Amino acid sequence: MLSRSDLADVPIAPAEVVRAVEEAYLALAAGDSDNPRKLSVAHPDGWSVAYAMLGRDGRRRVVAMKTSYKFDPHHDRSTKRYYTTISLYDDATGLPIALMDCSRVGALRTPAVSALLVRETIRPGARSVLLIGTGTQGRNALPHLLSANPQLNRLMLYGTHPEGLEAVYRELLQYNPQAELEIVSDARAAARTADVVLATAGPGTRVAIEAEDLAPGATAVLVGYGLAPSTLHEADRVIATSAEQMALTGTDMAGPDGRLRRVDAELPEILNRRAVGRIGDDERIFVYNSGLVLTDVAVAHALAARAISEGRGTEVPLWD
Repeated sequence: MLSRSDLADVPIAPAEVVRAVEEAYLALAAGDSDNPRKLSVAHPDGWSVAYAMLGRDGRRRVVAMKTSYKFDPHHDRSTKRYYTTISLYDDATGLPIALMDCSRVGALRTPAVSALLVRETIRPGARSVLLIGTGTQGRNALPHLLSANPQLNRLMLYGTHPEGLEAVYRELLQYNPQAELEIVSDARAAARTADVVLATAGPGTRVAIEAEDLAPGATAVLVGYGLAPSTLHEADRVIATSAEQMALTGTDMAGPDGRLRRVDAELPEILNRRAVGRIGDDERIFVYNSGLVLTDVAVAHALAARAISEGRGTEVPLWD
């Protein structure tokens, strides 16, 4: 059993996380892995939501089950509760590997996916990015983004929590010590100058970038909140990690008719070169980053292997 503290400081570089995530997508695109649709249950008043996800990584020979539960009745950080775990099983020996806290896995996996999505949809000559949000995803976003897109050299950040702004900058400097970060006070104005808009804010944000705020050729990536539905419905092209997952978790982006815009291509097929992310330089592209458990498996397996090799965690005789 690997706890949150066991995994908190296990070293793993952003480039390694991006590589592991890309390999997981390529295995899925090749038909070597399975990633069924996630199951969910929610409180009718929106107080809580829970998900269950099952996946099989055919190349790593690992089967995993992930669960998550979020209790957030007032969209207030002081009352929010979030718990997520993942169980790993060795599909070559039939033995369990680990039951582990999945919070750091998600904190690393999601920005790595965004980095790949941007890499495959960014317009030629792009240099600027606007990051919206300074929570867990915001703090991990830029090092992963730059590991896959090193040409981005104008980094803008919008946030409302001073400690969050400092944390984003601190995390950036850990991996990119020469980088400069520009704090902006008007997110919509900054979006008009950005080649990439990466929205990672929480549900309480007041920012909602509209389609009219996006520059020609911009890529807008939705991870959490910060983009208005118009960025999806008026986009020239729509890319998702999974159209099925977007239909399940992206309902807040529905248009006036209650429907979501059709997805033009999915990331696994783009990485496998069976589809393309961008067709024209001036296309405004909307990108939806939703979790596929196979990417959690890849990152969790890497973290678990390192943690166990260092003697971390507690061996639990659960089946004795």
